[in-house]
Amino acid sequence: MYIIYAANKKTEKRLLEYLSTRQDTKHKLDSLKESPRESNGAHPLHGRLAGKWACWLGSNIRAIYSINDEKKIIIIEAVGSHKIY
Repeated sequence: MYIIYAANKKTEKRLLEYLSTRQDTKHKLDSLKESPRESNGAHPLHGRLAGKWACWLGSNIRAIYSINDEKKIIIIEAVGSHKIY
């Protein structure tokens, strides 16, 4: 199982807001911890975001993250609507 970290305070604040207002977000993060490359519609990004991954945390909530398999951590770098791309 992976551990999730926020890359910065802004991302952490947004993530906590979604967790406090939407119950499904917690379940999706738990699922992400189990399989960061397969759950919640996870997909690798291309172009300027190559090397990062994205998934859905709710109907219009996306997360961009990186995966460190060696340390078993997921670093969420951005959370928000599709505009975060």
